[in-house]
Amino acid sequence: MTMLQIAPEKVAHVIVRAREFDVKVSAWDEDPRRKSNDEDSDAILEDMRNDPIVAELVSFIDGLNIDEQISLVALMWIGRGTFEVEEFKDAIDTAATERVNKTSAYLLGVPLLADYLEEGLEKLGFAVDDVERDVM
Repeated sequence: MTMLQIAPEKVAHVIVRAREFDVKVSAWDEDPRRKSNDEDSDAILEDMRNDPIVAELVSFIDGLNIDEQISLVALMWIGRGTFEVEEFKDAIDTAATERVNKTSAYLLGVPLLADYLEEGLEKLGFAVDDVERDVM
């Protein structure tokens, strides 16, 4: 089996941030005259176009080297069940050859990204709670 080419702590960082993004809901008031989200305490959960969590996730994922990005995609596929653990090398090869879009755009478009990454780590034998605790 090919070894994971991304540190589990980096995957955990993506998981933690993706979970923060997952709790967001569609913006219900995009009135540009609204001065801040402070006017409505529930507004912090709105998914706004300029969301700093999304910007941070995009920056983090785009800052990974190519091998790390490919491993992240393959790991998500393992967690989603697209590939089995025994097919990890195939997942890596497929992620490398099918890489046509920005990895961050692809991954952030996947519903349940955090769950799939967590499941992928578990399937590869990583203690996810320990890894996530190190990040937090």
